Amino acid sequence: MSFLWATRGRTWGFRFVVTGGLADPLPVYDDVFSGVGDAAEVWRRVGARGALRFPDPLDRQDRSGRVVRHEFVLLEPGAAEIVSVEDGRDRLWPEVATTFQEIYELPAPPPPRG
Repeated sequence: MSFLWATRGRTWGFRFVVTGGLADPLPVYDDVFSGVGDAAEVWRRVGARGALRFPDPLDRQDRSGRVVRHEFVLLEPGAAEIVSVEDGRDRLWPEVATTFQEIYELPAPPPPRG
């Protein structure tokens, strides 16, 4: 499944960790997340893409004490396979859990990968 993944670590702020191969993922991210507000959990389809947000499954927090959120933009055709926040978390978290474990405590985010 192709996706963008944005999150934050303990000490570093919101960053794209996976860009889905896009040179500039921000316009795509802005498009699918526009209008969803600040809800802790989100699943919505926008055309062939999907916006998925959920809190860290292990309740890891940033240095301000906020639970880290994971935000994904699912690119076609993967977005069509997701039907809810729970479904998206069950499918995507196993793909990124090890990476997040490795980068969460880093003092700075790693460069984004395609």
